[in-house]
Amino acid sequence: MTRVLIAYASKYGSVEEVARYVGAVLRDRGAACAVMPVDEVDEAYSYDLVVLGAGLYMGRMHREARRFLKRHREALERVPLAVFAMGPLSDEEAEKQKVRPQLQRALDRYPELEPVSVAIFGGVIDPEKLSFPFDRMPAGDHRDWDEIRDFAVTLPLRVPAPA
Repeated sequence: MTRVLIAYASKYGSVEEVARYVGAVLRDRGAACAVMPVDEVDEAYSYDLVVLGAGLYMGRMHREARRFLKRHREALERVPLAVFAMGPLSDEEAEKQKVRPQLQRALDRYPELEPVSVAIFGGVIDPEKLSFPFDRMPAGDHRDWDEIRDFAVTLPLRVPAPA
């Protein structure tokens, strides 16, 4: 059975929700998934695929996600890595392209890592969880769950064919 680690760095919980959804989709495909915050990951060597989910905040990938890449760099050179990030305040492709360089800058710090898949999804704004002046932003959930599912089902799993 394919073992997948889905590690996430989430400030307000929406990245965690997407990570858990990706885990459910992969379990439906026959994978054994461990879904956990990046700071709880002890090792990444024993997995067949690692999926890293992170928020993009103020032009940067979540600090704990960057630390995860640094801490597990050696294992991630050997284990296939997929990355998803959330942050645009819209699900429009143009908005996603605007934030893509933010994600790419973080990944460029580790040129030896070659993700098998990279995706950007719309983010979530919940003003009640934010401090001033961000609490003045209009509330919105810009995640496209069909797009997230498509990302998950295209991840490379080594699942045995049914007999």
